[in-house]
Amino acid sequence: MNFSLFAIGFISILGQVVLLRELNVSFYGVELIYLLVLGIWLLWTAMGVVIGHWFKFPSLKHIAWLFILFGMILPLDIVFIRASRLIFGGIPGAYLTFFQQLVIAIISILPSSFLSGLLFQWSAKTYVATDRTLASAYAIESLGGIIGGLFSTLFLMWGLNNFSTATLCALCSIITSLVVMKTISKSYMRWIALIVICVILVLLGKSSLLDRRMTMFNHPDILESIDSPYGRITVTKLHHQISVFENDALAFETEGTDAEYFCHLTALQHPDPQKVLVLGGGVEGIIREMAKHKLTRIDYVEINPGMLNVATKYLPDDIRNSLNAPNVNIIFGDPRQFLKQSGKYDLILVGMPQPTSGQANRFYTREFFEQSSAKLNSGGILGFRLLSAENLWTIPQTKLNTSIYSALQSVFPHTLFLPGATNIVTASRAPLPSTPEVMSNRLRDKKIDTKLISSNYIKYLFTNDRFVAIKDLLHKRIAPPNTDTRPICYQYTFIIWLSKFFPRIATMNLSSSMNNLLKSPLSFLWIGLPLIFLLSRFRPTMRRAMLVAAAAFIGMIVEIVLILHYQAKHGVLYQDIGLLLMSFMAGLVAGAFIINKALLRSIHNSTLSLLYGIGLLIGFCILCLFIERKILEGGSAGLLHILSLLTANGFLVAGIFAFASLHEIEDQKTIISPLYAADLIGGCLGSLLGSLIFIPLAGMDVTTWGMFVLSVLSLLLV
Repeated sequence: MNFSLFAIGFISILGQVVLLRELNVSFYGVELIYLLVLGIWLLWTAMGVVIGHWFKFPSLKHIAWLFILFGMILPLDIVFIRASRLIFGGIPGAYLTFFQQLVIAIISILPSSFLSGLLFQWSAKTYVATDRTLASAYAIESLGGIIGGLFSTLFLMWGLNNFSTATLCALCSIITSLVVMKTISKSYMRWIALIVICVILVLLGKSSLLDRRMTMFNHPDILESIDSPYGRITVTKLHHQISVFENDALAFETEGTDAEYFCHLTALQHPDPQKVLVLGGGVEGIIREMAKHKLTRIDYVEINPGMLNVATKYLPDDIRNSLNAPNVNIIFGDPRQFLKQSGKYDLILVGMPQPTSGQANRFYTREFFEQSSAKLNSGGILGFRLLSAENLWTIPQTKLNTSIYSALQSVFPHTLFLPGATNIVTASRAPLPSTPEVMSNRLRDKKIDTKLISSNYIKYLFTNDRFVAIKDLLHKRIAPPNTDTRPICYQYTFIIWLSKFFPRIATMNLSSSMNNLLKSPLSFLWIGLPLIFLLSRFRPTMRRAMLVAAAAFIGMIVEIVLILHYQAKHGVLYQDIGLLLMSFMAGLVAGAFIINKALLRSIHNSTLSLLYGIGLLIGFCILCLFIERKILEGGSAGLLHILSLLTANGFLVAGIFAFASLHEIEDQKTIISPLYAADLIGGCLGSLLGSLIFIPLAGMDVTTWGMFVLSVLSLLLV
């Protein structure tokens, strides 16, 4: 059963990553889908564990069948997700309804997650029947998860598309079924498994062609599509227009004027820019438009090399030639990391995506504005774009823009907000133009060739009613500034996304409701939980399950805090997500193995065994304090530092699981379902509540303090 448990961890993590990527693309890169899907995955895995408890003595044939089913279902899930917009009659480029998206997520996630939970339950039951422990089974599965997480990253680095990765995962699952059946003589299941393997090998050989065909469900005019470490990039052509999609959302198209609008309305505010830094967006034409200002140097930082490599060959000649100009220096890397060692500039243009995710939010925070301010010459200008409605801002949209503007004003004494469907926001330590004449004269003197921007258009921007109204609105409305540790945009993006499906939300002032929603869990934390924990001491089974659930809840939220903090400080999360998840899984393996061995040595010493549980919870207290004081208050947060903290976090979660499964337990088979289900449900709640409520509303620092309090209260369960 060792190999079976290892394989379960491997295919579960690899399959989970594959489906998360597909659903992220299917729902246009909305990061909140990750959180929803992760919660669904954990919930259905828990259901698989609970239902598996009904089968008292699962045979090897049962386990082999589950591996075969998993291998057959995973590629079909990919086909279903890619075809989901067609199946549900979606309009190209538009969202499906909220309930349709929920149905798609449930249908695609349910089979694989349910089977992985059922597989672990049955395999663990067979494993512990040979006088071994649940903790060691948990450790072996986690070890498989480490390798699965590693290969999910390596396959992407090696250039495999997501469908190929899914096919390889399916192949591993079917091969595992043959290993499980090696002691079964003359079984027709072997022939079924061999036939399925042959089919999967054919699919693997045709995976590139099949991947392209499935992409054509939504992009019939496709030129090329790749899976990069930062998302799926698809290039299409219709007549003479080239369109580039990132995670199926339109990134830019070559016939528009967005680049011209952004560049010239920013650059004309400076009297004579010479050295310019462009952070992203070069392939959409920003470099071409900035070159019209006769600059001496343009440093262009591109976060995603795949975007430049794929899109460039299909771009119009003028955009492609601008990227190869002698005064253009292209740097591949993270913009915030580049700013740390860069020189100073007259203009910094932020061409990054809108702050609709944790990944993009980091370019619209007070800390980023402080970094940019330090890299501007005297009179230098920072410019960025914010998308919104041209005539009416909803309450959530107002809060989002005000939060960013508040962060900007806390760093720069002078700011300018030019409203429109795309708002141009600029900031400087020197005064900015307050009338249209200054910019109009510069446009005329430079004789810049433009399609949209003209003297009359600039005058219109400064003199229409919205210019004054938006200025007053931004100064009168109060919203907390957007920061790295308290990503306010994350909260408002969630509300704006929901308002697309439930329009009344956009007209409601949710601030008081959200504050009450935050206060209620905190009140429950202080009053309700201690009472429930005390009452559960009279029910040993409930007490152990609640202890495991609390540890999983704390561990998941601490993991989210560390990952989001690393993302905000040190670069793109997708690049290192495999390493971050692996370090947590490594902690799970170490915690389960070490605490399992320690408790087995002290099995007849109840007091010593109890001290292990108390020590692990105290460890959580120390970890939360360390993260809040040393990490979130500006201390070191390099990759190795974060990896070590994630490993420690995983060690504590698995250690408490091992403690609960061994302390005063005689029959290991009786606690497999309740403890593993509690572990999954606690992680599910931590993922959803931490990412959607606690961190956006309270910030990472307050959330970490809350986990410290919960760790202290959990001592009542030991």
